[in-house]
Amino acid sequence: MTHPKKILLLDTGNEWGGGTNSMIELLKRLDREQFAVTCCFYKDYRKGGEGRLLSEELADIGIPLIILPTRPQPLWAKLGKELMRGLFSWSARLKKRSVRAIDRRWRMVPRGAALRKILLEGGFDLLYMNNQPSTNLEGYLAAGPIGLPIVQHCRVQPELLIEEAEVVNRLVSRIICVSHGSADVMAACGVERKHITVVHNAIDHRRPMPAPIEPDSSWTGLVIGTVGRLTPLKSIPHLIEAVAQLKAEGLEVTCLILGEGPQQAALQALAAERQVAGQVRFVGFQSLPLAWVQRMDVCVLCSSNEGLPRVVLEAMLSGKPVVGSDVTGTRELVVNEQTGLLYGYGDIPALTAALRRLLSDPALRERMGQAGYQRVVEHFSIEAYVAGVTRVLTEAIR
Repeated sequence: MTHPKKILLLDTGNEWGGGTNSMIELLKRLDREQFAVTCCFYKDYRKGGEGRLLSEELADIGIPLIILPTRPQPLWAKLGKELMRGLFSWSARLKKRSVRAIDRRWRMVPRGAALRKILLEGGFDLLYMNNQPSTNLEGYLAAGPIGLPIVQHCRVQPELLIEEAEVVNRLVSRIICVSHGSADVMAACGVERKHITVVHNAIDHRRPMPAPIEPDSSWTGLVIGTVGRLTPLKSIPHLIEAVAQLKAEGLEVTCLILGEGPQQAALQALAAERQVAGQVRFVGFQSLPLAWVQRMDVCVLCSSNEGLPRVVLEAMLSGKPVVGSDVTGTRELVVNEQTGLLYGYGDIPALTAALRRLLSDPALRERMGQAGYQRVVEHFSIEAYVAGVTRVLTEAIR
């Protein structure tokens, strides 16, 4: 009987996100007779502020977890990076390159050595990394010198320096991109197309849907909302400005913002400044976002870029139309004028107009929501996702 191939899954992230959810959905379904996966993380983080630990979620599905201890950034590295940022303030590229060089010395090289020890002592057959290359370089430093196959699962829009792309081209067996747009960006960064495969993220349309949350008695009008980390990437100020404009036109809505993050205080201050604090509800991280999405009349995503956003898949599965910025990832899910409306990123009047149009037309919302549901069922099945990743892993080990 053939023994399962041993895979070390490395994720260098520090917080729970859509990529974590997609990873766990994959691990639940990978064939245990074919693959024996062990996860390696730097931090046992929680699913939201008060949620379960990553280790608890993995234990429930029988996946071992290694926590690789990390050391704080030394003072010399912190001061060196500040110096480089000042010296090369005139060149973003040189600034990034010099900062990465310092990071490589104090962080990547030591972590690469520690990972190599884990790979060798554990007898692993493949290193599978759940992030983008520039944040997983220690994995390349670990597996490359011992000739171990490397599969990179890039779930975000990548950013690579030329020298980082050269490392990837030399050592990677395969890169999985979650969208064709992300694959195009990866190639534009210098990664050879022969290394890149697209396997879309997915969602299980057969699982029971949670009941919609009960609305608060103070909610007014129709409900719009967004889900995601409260960071600049998500451009949530654009949504707050649109809510303020709709209110000025006499169209009040309740806007739900699901998520936690460093921008929360600034976003709350903006809502107060625009006099929509009563309409914009910050409800924090939710372990069952589908229950909240089902209560929305329109789901909104204003991001500057995406890999393949899980919140849009959840909105489509819930039969909700999506208003999204016309950016990488989102445009691959939302079919403009069929399953939702796309607008030029940062164009707040266009965002407001799209919301106004959907909020004033129940039949259009229903039609687009049903079209979105059919699209997610037909093109983004969990079975296709698992089969695609399985194929890549199998070929890389072979």
